Amino acid sequence: MASQELARKLQRRLQWEEAEEGRPQPAPRAFAAREPEPEPEPESESPARAPTASADAELSAQLTRRLDINEGTARPRRCKIFNPYTEFPEFSRRLIKDLESMFKLYDAGRDGYIDLMELKLMMEKLGAPQTHLGLKNMIKEVDEDFDGQLSFREFLLIFHKAAAGELQEDSGLMALAKLSEIDVAQEGVKGAKDFFEAKVQALSCASKFEAELKAEQDERKREEEKRRLRQAAFRELKAAFST
Repeated sequence: MASQELARKLQRRLQWEEAEEGRPQPAPRAFAAREPEPEPEPESESPARAPTASADAELSAQLTRRLDINEGTARPRRCKIFNPYTEFPEFSRRLIKDLESMFKLYDAGRDGYIDLMELKLMMEKLGAPQTHLGLKNMIKEVDEDFDGQLSFREFLLIFHKAAAGELQEDSGLMALAKLSEIDVAQEGVKGAKDFFEAKVQALSCASKFEAELKAEQDERKREEEKRRLRQAAFRELKAAFST
């Protein structure tokens, strides 16, 4: 049965092939040999595009952080430890310590920052109260990390800009710098009356920083010597009572 079915299929196949051979075959088309297309080279980022993309990303990050600050959802950034004596070499060591004492005086939260309300209190105490918008503009002018408050470095930057003439005469920061007078007796800058005269005279003393540093070291040595003498006297007294 299976062999008969196979025979019928073969017969139909042969008939179909004979019928195909009897038909006129169309002439084959002549095709021109096509050269293989070169593979596209991988797109390389142009050197001019990379800096632009980097700048756009940095600007986007700053704008995003500013938006977060305005909405009160920004995380405070960790401040880098800095050395005020090396970053502000034009300031004497005594001046930096005086400004640090002033900064801590108005840092009511003891968090290492002066926020908007603390700055408001400072300006009122100095006799130059500012509006809410004026206080925000004061912070904005030296706010390097866009956190909406003043770090000690940014506080020193106010006096740096004031001495360099980079502040407007009627600005709140200029009023802060002018009203923050130096105690001349403690500063010891040849009878200077205020910050700006002290600044000019301090700049004329190239070795002032080294002299102050040596004076502090000598003072520590004297304290160590006094402590050593006190300890020796105590030992002698103890030995006298023990005998």
